[in-house]
Amino acid sequence: MFWLLFSLFLVACVGAGLTGGLFPPGPWYRKLQKPWFTPPDWVFPVTWSVLYVCIAVAGARIAMAENNAVAMAFWTLQIAFNGLWTPVFFGIRNIRLGMAVVCMLWVIVLGGIIVMWPVDQIAALLFVPYLIWVTIAASLNAGVWWLNPEVARNPPHVAT
Repeated sequence: MFWLLFSLFLVACVGAGLTGGLFPPGPWYRKLQKPWFTPPDWVFPVTWSVLYVCIAVAGARIAMAENNAVAMAFWTLQIAFNGLWTPVFFGIRNIRLGMAVVCMLWVIVLGGIIVMWPVDQIAALLFVPYLIWVTIAASLNAGVWWLNPEVARNPPHVAT
């Protein structure tokens, strides 16, 4: 049963991750000034691949646990906001709205850790690296906003 659930949660994670392929950074992002601590491009898919496995394992563990309703709600919310950030930031190029989404994601992931803890401590611990990475992502988003205030105020029009 665990492997079936893990597979389903991994499919949800891959779905969220596919937004990166649908809305790649492109020339618009390349032209922006970025914070000095921006990782090289190859770090993002490697990190997200590991995190998505952890997130899927956590989801499968929580799904199998008793009294899991609130924890499952947080798992569902986090994957929705996870999949939303890329289309907002890279798709419609809205740095400020991207910041709001990543901040909500951070709160949801932290909340997920808190509500998962009494249900399954391993699942909660599997979300800790995710929270660390979302903290980095939020810092990067804030740094891009800080370094590119005019672009943040006036997102460039996206050709349809």
